[in-house]
Amino acid sequence: MSLQQVAFRGFANPVDPTGAELRAWAYHPDMVRLQAMPPDWDLLVASDRLVGTLLDLALDVRCPARRFALHCLYIYAADAIRTKFRAHPKRRLRKLVEQAEEEGDDVMDTWAHNTRVLLAVPDLFDYREWCEGGLVRHPRRLKTPAAIPGPRLASD
Repeated sequence: MSLQQVAFRGFANPVDPTGAELRAWAYHPDMVRLQAMPPDWDLLVASDRLVGTLLDLALDVRCPARRFALHCLYIYAADAIRTKFRAHPKRRLRKLVEQAEEEGDDVMDTWAHNTRVLLAVPDLFDYREWCEGGLVRHPRRLKTPAAIPGPRLASD
């Protein structure tokens, strides 16, 4: 039985879902609609504990909740960079970006590119784009200002 075939039985605590609950919901998102979730649920699940699950879901082109997972990855990246890595470790973000580049399709490559651009130029942060789904609804590769070389996410 694949992970996608696991029946979704609901969240024990929707404010603090487990990775298994999030994964099961992502393959059956109509069982509990996003509108029924707690306010700012996307901000709650864009956490260190769930980011690996979110990346797996975003990498799966067959996942019905892929766009939601991608949206949460944009939140996670922006939160890490805007807090100068106090909210989330730089090493973890670097590994997520590298995995997206190695295993992902164009959608994930765009997320990785945009994350690198934001790292190079944090002032490009726009809340609507990064945290309210703008870059998911209207996908595009952010441009690096000409005065700055291509974005890099250096090791710690």
